[in-house]
Amino acid sequence: MAKYFTEEIPKTDRIPGLVKHLYAKMPEIESARARLITESYKATEDKPVIMRRALAFAHILDHIPIIIRDGELVVGSTTIAPRGCQTYPEFSYKWLEAEFDTVETRKADPFYIAEQTKRELLEADAYWEGKTTSELATSLMTEETKKAIEHNIFTPGNYFYNGVGHVTVQYDKVLAVGYRGIIDEIQAELDRCNPGDGDYCTKSQFLKAAILSCEAVIRYAGRYAELAEQEASACSEAGRRQELLQIAANCRQVPAYGASSFHEACQSFWFVQQLLQLESSGHSISPGRFDQYMYPYYKNDLDSGKLTRESAQELIDCIWVKLNDLNKCRDAASAEGFAGYSLFQNLIVGGQDKDGCDVTNDLSFMCITASKHVFLPQPSLSIRVWNKSPHALLLKAADLTRTGIGLPAYYNDEVIIPSLLSRGLTLEDAREYNIIGCVEPQKAGKTEGWHDAAFYNMCRPLELVFSNGWDKGEKISIETGSVEDMTTFEEFYDAYKKQMNYNISLLVNADNAIDVAHAARCPLPFLSCMVEDCIRRGKSVQEGGAVYNFTGPQGFGIANMADSLYAIKKLVFDEKKVTLAEYKRALAMNYGQGFDAVSAGEIVTEIVREMARSGMDVDEGQIAEMIETVMKTEPSPEEKKKYEELLAMIEAVPKFGNDDEEVDLFARDVAYTYTRPLLNYRNPRGGQFQAGLYPVSANVPLGAQTGATPDGRLAHTPVADGVSPSAGRDVNGPTAAANSVARLDHGIASNGTLFNQKFHPTALSGEKGLENFVALIRSYFDQKGSHMQFNVVDRETLLDAQAHPEKYAHLVVRVAGYSALFTTLSKSLQDDIIRRTEQGL
Repeated sequence: MAKYFTEEIPKTDRIPGLVKHLYAKMPEIESARARLITESYKATEDKPVIMRRALAFAHILDHIPIIIRDGELVVGSTTIAPRGCQTYPEFSYKWLEAEFDTVETRKADPFYIAEQTKRELLEADAYWEGKTTSELATSLMTEETKKAIEHNIFTPGNYFYNGVGHVTVQYDKVLAVGYRGIIDEIQAELDRCNPGDGDYCTKSQFLKAAILSCEAVIRYAGRYAELAEQEASACSEAGRRQELLQIAANCRQVPAYGASSFHEACQSFWFVQQLLQLESSGHSISPGRFDQYMYPYYKNDLDSGKLTRESAQELIDCIWVKLNDLNKCRDAASAEGFAGYSLFQNLIVGGQDKDGCDVTNDLSFMCITASKHVFLPQPSLSIRVWNKSPHALLLKAADLTRTGIGLPAYYNDEVIIPSLLSRGLTLEDAREYNIIGCVEPQKAGKTEGWHDAAFYNMCRPLELVFSNGWDKGEKISIETGSVEDMTTFEEFYDAYKKQMNYNISLLVNADNAIDVAHAARCPLPFLSCMVEDCIRRGKSVQEGGAVYNFTGPQGFGIANMADSLYAIKKLVFDEKKVTLAEYKRALAMNYGQGFDAVSAGEIVTEIVREMARSGMDVDEGQIAEMIETVMKTEPSPEEKKKYEELLAMIEAVPKFGNDDEEVDLFARDVAYTYTRPLLNYRNPRGGQFQAGLYPVSANVPLGAQTGATPDGRLAHTPVADGVSPSAGRDVNGPTAAANSVARLDHGIASNGTLFNQKFHPTALSGEKGLENFVALIRSYFDQKGSHMQFNVVDRETLLDAQAHPEKYAHLVVRVAGYSALFTTLSKSLQDDIIRRTEQGL
């Protein structure tokens, strides 16, 4: 008998109907949560913050409108509108009010918002002036930090404007004992507390708040049981009436108590997933090892005859649809960086258990099938790969990849487990890792990882080397000397390292300020009751209650900096073909390729600032004329020829991504300028900073904030994504590119690395195509690469989808650490995906 069932299970007719309903109209912003949390906070101003959070959560769950969508087997919706979103004014709100009139028409992730909703939000938001986490965080940052953020050296906007998320909780515990069991555990800990204990005041309040939160979730499920019973009594179709009665029975049992069937386990899982989103606006709340904690309920029902594989597959498919019902509205700038309405709910299959045994099972295959059936971006499906991964599972995953959906992402146990060990995890915990959000590893139910804590643009410190710490007419960083006076590459490289180190320290200050603000104003008792060791310690995760505590900001632009610094080393110092002064001038002039409106605006801003210092006034009309004049400025023919010659010389210098060991090891050292300094810093929760090397999709908007770079990249164009080579620079095929990327130190980047490749569909055609594809992954992982993800789509299809989006409503592509519907992405991000190197096998 086979160890696991690998055959394809057909999709039921229910699933296309659920998907069609979900995408029938534009997502909508609703006001219910904002109104309810404001009502609660107004009534609880005399209580500790942790109790206020719990009472507000309970008030929301007791009164927020609920709905059962047509045909659902698993219920629970955060909004009445499909794919709608609530707002979270306790974190921030002013950005949304400022975008009321543009949020429906903006380029990335537009949302409909009714005039009545605007009025209701304005009324609720008025209470939160001076009370948000973002305002407190700002007050805790140094002036130097705020200046660095203003000048786009880094951005911590993810948690500055929103909740944290980026966690996997103890789903297995809720499935096993329910919230009644968790309440019993909390009450037992509360009973052990003594009023004379030094931490009694804070610990007892946290424990009571956690109990209130669990009780509120049980009541919320009860509301759905009542609604299902009401709809069943009014339903004339016998089959649907029975489904509604089963939904009601499920909601009476779970999540109050442990699940006694696979259907109950699915419903219990969903309430946890949905309500974590409703407690705070954090994204990347990741289901983790779904195939592991759900398997006992599937196996028991299958063995007893209560469940068929077909009905189990349909339930999993229904959960996949529900994961796409959750949504979040971000500010316009953040939406550009997270384009595609993504919540980054990472769900991973395969891998090993705490004893080092492979744990692939039926559900590992059925999860892959569900992504093929539903064919939507969520969940962000991932697969763990190690030397005992069944070949059949990898072929199943590869078969999904070749559909073009960009799923799954592939992760290497042989790199990630040792990496986590180096950060203090036990071997048993490291072996049971899952992935959060894009590419971030953690141990589920024990970790507050603060992954994705900031975007750090490694290109900007190099600009500061050339400007000696100045930007747009202001001194914003340390002075590292005039480049014209530098006589060795070591001197130049040392200046870059100093700029990096200084600005990394400011990034840490920003992250820690935001971290403190979340603990002070928005601790999360519901989430915390499902993270070890919060109950025993009597602390929320925001206050350091978890076993493992990290902060993981990510750097990007590795390939640009490697190619840039290597070009300077070769052309300026080794071959002496150009001086640093000439390079500096070429960068300022954008290699003679003209100035866009952004560059012209920056130049004019400096001119106007100098005129103001001289006592001269300039009106808006004059500024507009100056910008137009700058945009029309062209270098002389002689100067333009020099720039063309320089670009040709740069082009001839070897590039990262072509299996050139010297260049690749140089890139490894450049990456260390970000990954090593971060390890010296601690966060307020007592944990360590750790680096990630991935961009989400921020390489496009942050590239738009970056001037020309010495690798020949023009001003305000995208920078390289993740640890991938710069687009179009990897010209020796996919294996050469993979060999180069594997030479980076992925282990030190324990917050995750991201490697994108794009293949023409013919490369994966037939059985041989799949075998070659799996061999490529195995080869890369054998060389200690950490992660791979793929787009399998031809350039012509993407160009046609850009021109005729109505024909490609369901075209899903891999963006960065996530997939998204191609037509929902901004044009700049679509262009970035199109320009990635297309490979063959």
